[in-house]
Amino acid sequence: MKKLYSAIVPAIVIGLLLTACSEEQSSTNYTQAAGTQITAEMIEQAQEAWIAALVSIGNAHAEGGDAHAAARQVLTDYYNYPNGLVLFKPTLAFGEQTFRPTMEGALAYFVGGNDDFPNDSGFALRPYVGGFVEMSDVFIHGDMAIAMSNITLEAYDGSTVMVNKTFGYVLDGGNLRIVTHHSSLPFTP
Repeated sequence: MKKLYSAIVPAIVIGLLLTACSEEQSSTNYTQAAGTQITAEMIEQAQEAWIAALVSIGNAHAEGGDAHAAARQVLTDYYNYPNGLVLFKPTLAFGEQTFRPTMEGALAYFVGGNDDFPNDSGFALRPYVGGFVEMSDVFIHGDMAIAMSNITLEAYDGSTVMVNKTFGYVLDGGNLRIVTHHSSLPFTP
């Protein structure tokens, strides 16, 4: 039975990503000329843009601005939520709220303040001031890609946290949109 699951689960994920690729989508995140194929460089640039977008949420909060609006804009511009399903597993989520297929669930993780997600205090509100990407590998198939990387974020107090990331992307008219976001802390034996 274990072998069956190990074959079926990846097939389902790839099937969902391919389905998402065929749906009409738009984005304003990282843009290339129409007709451009996804490259590993585009993926790394998209992840760097994601870090900058995360920083913008914390900046909005620190400056007394509307962090909820900033986070909603990031989720609209970088993720597939406006067009359909996103497979989102935040770093510190657990139990029945481990997976966040809705924009409201992701928004709660980024900025908190949602009674339906009482354990979320707003990961992006720390705030972070920057970060960097260490790419591992990228799988590219037509207008979709899956990338694994370590992202290190630096907080305002100089502390850092490294998070293991798996992002799935679709290319729409030259724009990359996140359809899968899995995040976990590195294992320490």
